[in-house]
Amino acid sequence: MSAAVHTIHATLAGVWLGGVIFTIIVVSPALKQMKWSEAERVEIRSVIGKHYARVGSINLVLLAIFAVLDGLLRGFGAIFYVEYVLLAGMFGLVAAHGAYFGRKLTALAEAEKRAGSAEEAHTFAQKRRALQKVSLQVSLLDILISAAVIALAINA
Repeated sequence: MSAAVHTIHATLAGVWLGGVIFTIIVVSPALKQMKWSEAERVEIRSVIGKHYARVGSINLVLLAIFAVLDGLLRGFGAIFYVEYVLLAGMFGLVAAHGAYFGRKLTALAEAEKRAGSAEEAHTFAQKRRALQKVSLQVSLLDILISAAVIALAINA
């Protein structure tokens, strides 16, 4: 039983990391290749993000559950406690990304499309691009934390 829980725990950590990397390395560059405006790409990315959030949230919750089960079955130790702190950080990053960045970027893209002048559209586009840079940094931090979680999950 302990070996199965540990395997599922490590696998869920890998699936989470793979999903995050896939969105950054595959989805984002693919959208950049499309002939849509930047504002349209943001809106499409928002739709993709909402669908991914359903699957990703389930994966993240299952990862947390199996991490705790693994700790219960194998004896809690420093590795598990560090992993739990990192998992809490990942939950926070994911929540911030979806609740703030995704919504704000979509709102800026919509405002850019509805702008009354080219100058106003340019202002919204600048704000959106600046926020996209911060959003990317949050995603990269999520990848780093996720990589640490998978390493801890494997070695727990």
